Amino acid sequence: MSQLFTPFVLRGVTLRNRIVMSPMCMYSAGEDGIATDFHLAHLGARAVGGVGLVITEATAVESRARISVNDLGLWDDAQVEPLARIVRLCKAQGAMMCSQLAHAGRKAWTPTKGTGPLPAVAPSALPFDAEWTAPRELTRAELDGIVAAYRVAAQRALGAGFDIVEVHAAHGYFLHAFLSPISNRRSDEYGGSLENRARMLLRVVEAVRAVLPESQPLLVRLSCTDWTEGGLTVGDQVQVARWLKAHGVDLVDCSSGGSTPSTPPVGPGYPGYQVPFAEKIRREASIATMAVGQITTPEMAEEIVRNGRADLVALGRELLRNPYWPLHAARALGHDLAWPKQYLRAKPAV
Repeated sequence: MSQLFTPFVLRGVTLRNRIVMSPMCMYSAGEDGIATDFHLAHLGARAVGGVGLVITEATAVESRARISVNDLGLWDDAQVEPLARIVRLCKAQGAMMCSQLAHAGRKAWTPTKGTGPLPAVAPSALPFDAEWTAPRELTRAELDGIVAAYRVAAQRALGAGFDIVEVHAAHGYFLHAFLSPISNRRSDEYGGSLENRARMLLRVVEAVRAVLPESQPLLVRLSCTDWTEGGLTVGDQVQVARWLKAHGVDLVDCSSGGSTPSTPPVGPGYPGYQVPFAEKIRREASIATMAVGQITTPEMAEEIVRNGRADLVALGRELLRNPYWPLHAARALGHDLAWPKQYLRAKPAV
């Protein structure tokens, strides 16, 4: 029996299988951060295609927190119903829905290298790269406002009907920038030791967990290494994962990189290159994990789950290429997966 197609339970939410649509920015929202018909078709197709969980793209908790001016937002009540429409469609097709709450920090306005309609902010006034604008360093008092923005965005995600919330703390964005010594040079209680650098993330997690029902899962995406000397290591993130678990986080979504513009030394084309991070954090922090990154074949996804290297597998580019990947993966693994009734005439024999 295929393990990839067994259900997985997080608190009060049951996923129909272990396949997740990874969050990917589509740069298709209006400049008001409101979801469009493109998002409805894009996310709905993957729900119809059989994934167990759909995670939306990085959704900004403040207007200045966007990666680009065409990213989704949840900083305004007007943004809730367009997302709720998408959630209703995807859930009707059997997928659970997760809102990824994010703040781009010093990497806001990526297409224009940090120059956008609002100044970028960060833990320290360090630009991401030589051509980027230096962000403004936030005061301790200002950090309270960002924690509040995450809390209110999480409440809006609940209002839109999302089953799960994920806090984005990876890829060099705001919360990762606090965690990494590469981007955090503060001398107050938010800088210095790993415990201090994790303080902002744990405050955000506490604020979000406090507004979620007990039955609703909370995930965190981490960059498990900065891929550079003097940066975060997977050992650091094992400890962070332990703290996250103690603060009510149910699963760590294990990615990597983003603090520097350099390419990881293993190269982006190495299949499953991030899976060992998910395996190590799962084993040493005793928390559920999600593996992501160049997972393309049914056999690889099955091996990861069957051997306990991660509890879930997230696909990105592969689901862009083929929204119905889970249906075809089931056939490849000899699993008789139920197809959408509208497509039954096209279902091949197992």
